[in-house]
Amino acid sequence: MELPVLPPVSPMLAKAVREIPPDASYEPKWDGFRSICFRDGDEVELGSRNERPLTRYFPELVAAVRAELPNRCVIDGEIVIATDRGLDFEALQQRIHPADSRVRMLAQKTPATFIVFDLLALDDEDFTSRPFSERRAALVEALAGSGPSIHVTPATTDLPTARRWFAEFEGAGLDGLIAKPLTVKYQPDKRVMFKIKPERTADCVVAGYRVHKSSDEAIGSLLLGLYSGDGTLASVGVIGAFPMAKRRELFTELQPLITTFDEHPWNWAAHMSGERTPRRNEGSRWNAGKDLSFVPLRPERVVEVRYDHMEGERFRHTAQFNRWRPDRDPRSCTYDQLEQPVTFSLGDIVPGLGGGSGV
Repeated sequence: MELPVLPPVSPMLAKAVREIPPDASYEPKWDGFRSICFRDGDEVELGSRNERPLTRYFPELVAAVRAELPNRCVIDGEIVIATDRGLDFEALQQRIHPADSRVRMLAQKTPATFIVFDLLALDDEDFTSRPFSERRAALVEALAGSGPSIHVTPATTDLPTARRWFAEFEGAGLDGLIAKPLTVKYQPDKRVMFKIKPERTADCVVAGYRVHKSSDEAIGSLLLGLYSGDGTLASVGVIGAFPMAKRRELFTELQPLITTFDEHPWNWAAHMSGERTPRRNEGSRWNAGKDLSFVPLRPERVVEVRYDHMEGERFRHTAQFNRWRPDRDPRSCTYDQLEQPVTFSLGDIVPGLGGGSGV
């Protein structure tokens, strides 16, 4: 490749804030795989956030880049899979597979889309030292003819519009807002943007734990459950951000609650019959050597956690500890307490991703 910006490049990052800041450019926060795309004629490379290539996992996007992007460019964006029900992150995860035949099958069955939101280079020009307002204008002009697989993310400098987007777009599977100062230069691996994500609380049952990687007498993470309408305790996620002293304290506190799998709601027979529960010795998609087994606990303790949003029946991201709830009956910890976002069409955000007329 002969480009003014060459791979690998770490993407520019955002730091979390609670309020939408004024005087910025606002964009939806897409929930997918961050990627910087490099194109020099027929040469295409899709780099990940950790600078590893994603190219082989998305052959349909390589073809789309050749068809829809300028001949020589470097563009920052997010790889997503869009459905008529919103974004599908689980389908996206399935694309990271060692078998080329499976990757190509999924590329046809669940094709990915590239949502672009920044321009690093175009032809022989390096745009990284220019303010974002100039990069955005050049991006919109350069990609005026893109589609159907590559789209420029919507953006606004109007704060009331940004607030409306924050309230509405979650229903399409988006993950909040990104706010970019208009004068900021492109700074790889620096948190110079801002992200604002929904934050909610839920009371969950603690149904098990995993030990910490550094000690067999310290908690690594607590496994959380919620009761469904038929009385089944479903696995919804984990919490795990504790100081080491607290991890050891929790380990001691939880020992009296240890039970056998035969007496636990997440027993192996139930799992084999198709219920979604944590699985003994189940490997991680991202780390084949990681052991996801757990120690079962009697579901008697309740914890209040903070979470941003759900993906299906589970928390999309790791939840955060808020407080213990000794006043709550574990059986009262049901899905009914969760706030359900109003359904919103992806096509009302980016025309071409589904039904709707666009924002």
